[in-house]
Amino acid sequence: MDEVNNPKTETIVLMSSSQIAKTELLLNIIGYFIDHDPAPIFLLQPNMKPMGEAFSKDRLAPMLRDTPVLKDKVKDARSRDSGNTLAHKTFNGGHVTISGSNSPASLASRPIRILLCDEVDRYPESAGSEGDPINLASVRTTTFYNRKKVYVSTPTIKGISRIENAYEKSDMRRFYVPCPHCEIKSIFKWSNIVWDKDPMGNDLPETAHIVCEECGGIWHDHQKMGQMIKGGEWRADGEFNGTAGFHLNALYSPWVKWSQAVKDFLDAKGDYEQMKTWTNTCLGETFDDNEGDQLEEGILLARREEYKKVPDDVVLLLMSVDVQKDRLELEVCGHGDNDESWNVDYRVLQGDTTLPHVWKELTDMLDHEYEREDGQIMRIIATGVDSGYNTQMVYDYCYKHRARRVYALKGVEGVGRPIISQSTGQTKKTKRKVPLWIVGVDDAKTLVQARLRIFEQGAGYCHFPMARDEEYFLMLTAEKVVTKFRRGFPYREWQKTRPRNEAFDLKVYQLATLKILNPNWQALVKQYEPKDEEKPVVPDTVTQSHVKNKRKPAKKRGFAQRY
Repeated sequence: MDEVNNPKTETIVLMSSSQIAKTELLLNIIGYFIDHDPAPIFLLQPNMKPMGEAFSKDRLAPMLRDTPVLKDKVKDARSRDSGNTLAHKTFNGGHVTISGSNSPASLASRPIRILLCDEVDRYPESAGSEGDPINLASVRTTTFYNRKKVYVSTPTIKGISRIENAYEKSDMRRFYVPCPHCEIKSIFKWSNIVWDKDPMGNDLPETAHIVCEECGGIWHDHQKMGQMIKGGEWRADGEFNGTAGFHLNALYSPWVKWSQAVKDFLDAKGDYEQMKTWTNTCLGETFDDNEGDQLEEGILLARREEYKKVPDDVVLLLMSVDVQKDRLELEVCGHGDNDESWNVDYRVLQGDTTLPHVWKELTDMLDHEYEREDGQIMRIIATGVDSGYNTQMVYDYCYKHRARRVYALKGVEGVGRPIISQSTGQTKKTKRKVPLWIVGVDDAKTLVQARLRIFEQGAGYCHFPMARDEEYFLMLTAEKVVTKFRRGFPYREWQKTRPRNEAFDLKVYQLATLKILNPNWQALVKQYEPKDEEKPVVPDTVTQSHVKNKRKPAKKRGFAQRY
């Protein structure tokens, strides 16, 4: 906020963890210019619905209403001709306009002096066909000599993060705090966080503390908001060139205890998605996902195991189906708790997929029974079918078998797109709507590849039987991610390195189907536990959930009362 008033500073960059008062910074800047230095202000959110509208309703409107020096400068939205709408609020000498980064028309509509860009790492790579939304908005400040541009965000993926790129072009300031023991100033770093373990080797996050790099003194959490933060200062690691950059992680936050940061880390450890989120939202750093490194098929081939029946750790069977012109390729995977998986079956059903014969074979697979090592019989619980080819046949099939949890899937590219979201398709003959599950393939492929890189059996590990041949693993490792540039902006793209990649696609569909199903793991594990014959068996919540809320016997009533 001090740099906003510095005439030598044109651009301010804040790369930080989440919930560190980034939004409060933007609100204070808006309030300052409305009250002290009226100017046209433009706030850019990743999208107008819901983020732009939520900011206007939940944050900006209450500030204007409850701050005495501001409430009379922006008219009540209920008054006629108030100039106060969700997206546009006027005041003497200026206005506040809120827009989404995916709207090219709003980005080029008016000159602005104060540009505020919130969560820039969630912006699309291009606003329609117009180009980078930040560049489009930045151009609108050209006519003002005293312009200010503020970019804030939690970072995402290393190499394509907008906020990291902007921070590295700044003077890169970090917050140094004095050690209570030697008074030498340094930063709060995760590598200096230490915690104890009990005699059994279990982690004790409540013992978390920081060890000073200079004197070895111990810093406790209760000292953070006292002499340390109050005695701290920003120090730049680079040369100032008109851009002031700041980095801040959650270890500085008054709302986050170091013990909580350690607990969150231990919970996320070993899980790709959770570690990515923790790195971004707690450390305020980009996540390095080993971009460009391609898995070697020989490494996975050597990991094959000898199991002919379904292993006892499997509590759920799912099937994924890839549709080609002349065949259906399918994979059946067993899943256990903690995202551990076992390849159980892989088949190719030959036949013209525009004809019903091959689909009849797929229906037979829905009824196929698999035996666990303990003798229990398992069936496929849910199936995901790719609708990218022969779409109408897939819609008709999924609608017909919807009661058996057969889902139509459609892969869509784009970093940051959720792995699963929902839309609708339509059958050709009956015109009935079919639930269509949109798969964010970029993030899904990244997660699948990350799990294939786990070489220690346990959470996230992928098991393969001896029956899988080299061709299977060549397909499984047939893609890698590379960074490209479009209009000077970096983006990631998955590229095929071999002609056939069906096994990799089927792994992605398996992940999507599991996300759709969202199973109750605790209940599934309990279902396959050995039953104690001496004790009455309590029906589990997976197959007989109605028992939990069993009604009391109804009182006897006459015919008229009953019917």
